[in-house]
Amino acid sequence: MADPGMEISSLLHKLHLSSDPLPAITELLSQLQKKLIGADQKSCENSSVVGQVEHLFQTADPDWLFPSVLDDQENEWAGLRSAYKSVISTLIGCAALPICEEDCSSLDSAAYQSIPSRATAVCSALTALLGSWDEGCRARRDKTGMTGLLLTVAPPIFLFSVTHFQDQPWSTASSRTAARHLHEALVRVGGWRDSAHLLMGDEYTEDRGILGRVLDILLPQLTKDSWHRCEAVKLVFAWTLLQVTRPVLSPFLPRLLPPSLLLNDHYRPDNCMLGVGCVHHIVLNTPAADLRQFNRAEVLYQALFKHLYTSEAAVIQLVLSCLLDLLLILEKPPSSASHRKPCRHDDVLRLVLTHMEVEHKVALRRVYASALPLYVERMGVAVCRHLRRVERVVLGYLEVRDPPEETSRLMILEVLQRTIKVAWPRMACRVDVLLRCLLRLLVDVSSDSSVGGPVRQELMDQSSASIRLLDACSEGRVQRLLLQLDSRCCSTQTRQAEHLNRGHHI
Repeated sequence: MADPGMEISSLLHKLHLSSDPLPAITELLSQLQKKLIGADQKSCENSSVVGQVEHLFQTADPDWLFPSVLDDQENEWAGLRSAYKSVISTLIGCAALPICEEDCSSLDSAAYQSIPSRATAVCSALTALLGSWDEGCRARRDKTGMTGLLLTVAPPIFLFSVTHFQDQPWSTASSRTAARHLHEALVRVGGWRDSAHLLMGDEYTEDRGILGRVLDILLPQLTKDSWHRCEAVKLVFAWTLLQVTRPVLSPFLPRLLPPSLLLNDHYRPDNCMLGVGCVHHIVLNTPAADLRQFNRAEVLYQALFKHLYTSEAAVIQLVLSCLLDLLLILEKPPSSASHRKPCRHDDVLRLVLTHMEVEHKVALRRVYASALPLYVERMGVAVCRHLRRVERVVLGYLEVRDPPEETSRLMILEVLQRTIKVAWPRMACRVDVLLRCLLRLLVDVSSDSSVGGPVRQELMDQSSASIRLLDACSEGRVQRLLLQLDSRCCSTQTRQAEHLNRGHHI
C-alpha cells in the first residue's frame, strides 16, 4: 500500500506546487487557487487539474486539510475560512455557465456543450472534500470553529449543486447524478435532515440555516439588469424559495419579494410563470399581517391582476389560483354576512366572465372553466351581482363540445349547480332558457359517439342534477315543462334522464 505522504508529495509535484516540506493548508489552498485559475484559462488542462485536486482531497490526512485550531484563535479560523471559500469559489468557477448578453433569448444548447463534464469533475472534487471533512470532524473538539468553517463554504456548494441537478440544457444524466451526490454529502456532513433544514435550520434553536448566506450570493445576480445574463440564476432562486416555509420565510420577505416580482413582470411566459409560482408560495407561507404591512398585498394583487389580460393559458391558470389565496388576505370573502359591497373579488370575477364570453381557444376555455367553480363558491350569494354574465357563460360553454374529457362542460355544470344553490330566488326567471340548454345538452351527448361512456354518463348525471335544482328553485315548474317534451325527439338515454328528473323531489 502506497504511503499517503509520498502520494500527496507526488500529487503536489504534478500540480507544480511546493511539497518539501509539506506546506500549511492555507498556503497550499492559495497555490491551488492560482493553479485552478490558470487551468480554467486553458480548457485542455481544466479537467486534469480538477481531477488531481479531487485525488488530493481523497488521500490527504483530514487533520492536515482541517488543522486543529482553538476556538478562541479567531484570526486563524478567519484565515482558514477565507482560504477554503476562495479555493471552492475558484473550483466552482471552472464549471461556470456562459453568460447571455441579450435579454430576448436563451443561449443555444451548443453553448453548454463542455459544461456537464466540467460540472461532474467539480462535483466529484467537492464531494471528496466533504468526505474528508466528515471523516475528520468526528473526534474534533473545536466544534464551534469547524461549524463556522462549514457554514462559510456551504452556501456556494449548495448553489452549485442546485444549479447542476436541474434538468436543463447545461446538464446531463451523469452531471445531475454527481450534483445530487454532492448535495446529499453537504446535507449529511452538516447533520441536516434535508434541503429545507439546511436552509432554515431549527426553529427553536440558534441554528438558523444558511438561507441568509445563500441570498447574499444569489441576490446580487438577480437585479433588473443582470438576472437574465445567467439562465440558471432564476431557477436556483425559485427552487431555493420553494424549500422555505413558515415561519422562516417571513423575516426574509423584503429580500425574497423583489426577485419574485421581477420574474412575475417579465414578458416571457416561462419567466412569468416562475415568478407567479414564487409569489404564490410567498402568499401561502407568510402571515397575512406581514403581507398587509407596507401595502405588500396590494402590490402583489396589482402585479397579478394585470396578467388576466394575457392569452397564455398556463399563466392564467397559475394567476387565478394565486389570486384566490391572495384575495383572502386583502379582504373578507363576499359570501360572509358582513360583506355586501363590491370588492376585488367582484373585479376578478367580472373580468374572468367577460373574457370567457368571447374566448375561443380551447386551452383557455378549459382553464377558465376549471377555475370558475371556486370563485363562484367564494362569492356565495354575492354572485347575484354577476348573474347575467354567469348565465351567458353557462349557455355558451354548454353548447360547445370539448372532447374527449369534456372538462369545460363538466366544470360549467358545477358552476351552474353552485349558482342555483346560492342564488335560487333569482333563478326562477331563467328556468326556461337554462332548461332548454340542458335538454339540448342531453340530446347532443346521448348521440355523440366521440364521447366515452364514463364521460357521457357523468355529463348526463350532472345535467340531470342541474335540472332537479332548477325544478326545486322554481317550485315544480320544470316538472310541468318536461311534460310538454316530445319524446320522439329524444334518445332512450335522454328519456331515461327525463323520467328520472320527474321522479325526484327536492
